[in-house]
Amino acid sequence: MRPTKRDLRTFSGLRKVIATLRAPGGCPWDRVQTHESLRPFLLEEASETLEALDAGDPAELCEELGDLLLEVLLHVQIAEEGGEFALADVVYGVSDKLVRRHPHVFADATAETPEAVVEQWEELKQEERGERSALSGIPATLPALARAQAIQRRASRAGFAWENVGQAWEALEQELRELREAATPDEQRDELGDALFALASLARWLEVDAEDALRGTSRGFQTRFQRLEDTVREKGLDLTRMTTAEKLTLWEQAKGARKAP
Repeated sequence: MRPTKRDLRTFSGLRKVIATLRAPGGCPWDRVQTHESLRPFLLEEASETLEALDAGDPAELCEELGDLLLEVLLHVQIAEEGGEFALADVVYGVSDKLVRRHPHVFADATAETPEAVVEQWEELKQEERGERSALSGIPATLPALARAQAIQRRASRAGFAWENVGQAWEALEQELRELREAATPDEQRDELGDALFALASLARWLEVDAEDALRGTSRGFQTRFQRLEDTVREKGLDLTRMTTAEKLTLWEQAKGARKAP
């Protein structure tokens, strides 16, 4: 039976839709999915949600959050069917964690600033980790630049970090010199990795999210390059046959161009 619009506006209604898709007689594709098979879709939907945030479009963000929620609830449905855990366990786990890590709200601790809250959060996480490394739990599946910054942030809070931003600049400059001097492909790969790691460290000192900064630059490059391609086509030119000076002229024009309203 088709759900009513009223059903579709409720959380329980969404759960019933997903359960129906997974049930005998449901959707052949949904029924065969597993935690592993859904991995790429979870990553894709998270990335599309970030794109919606970058676009600043509330309607698009609403839609992408729904797609991301679908991925979460599919995993919950699969887990319930296999007797692994239930939605109540997921809800309790995150609720308990929020209460436990906000003693300044739910107990008698004090944290008057956002910085104090972060410091307290990290201290509580370290207590929960016990003797495990301060770097435990950082997902290997994070984008490399974001993971580098997460590793450095954790190491810094554990007491291992440069003393000031000047030292971070010096470390980057040293790594760039070593990259210039690298002679073999293996050395170049290693030194490039060191330079990128040092750049991520500097970004932390500058209070810049390195992943977000690079994503923004890449988005801007794509937009300008597409404008350049439009110009090349309009003029009947061949980009591969143009001189560097001619390409740079078109590039500067693309940088200064604005889309029509």
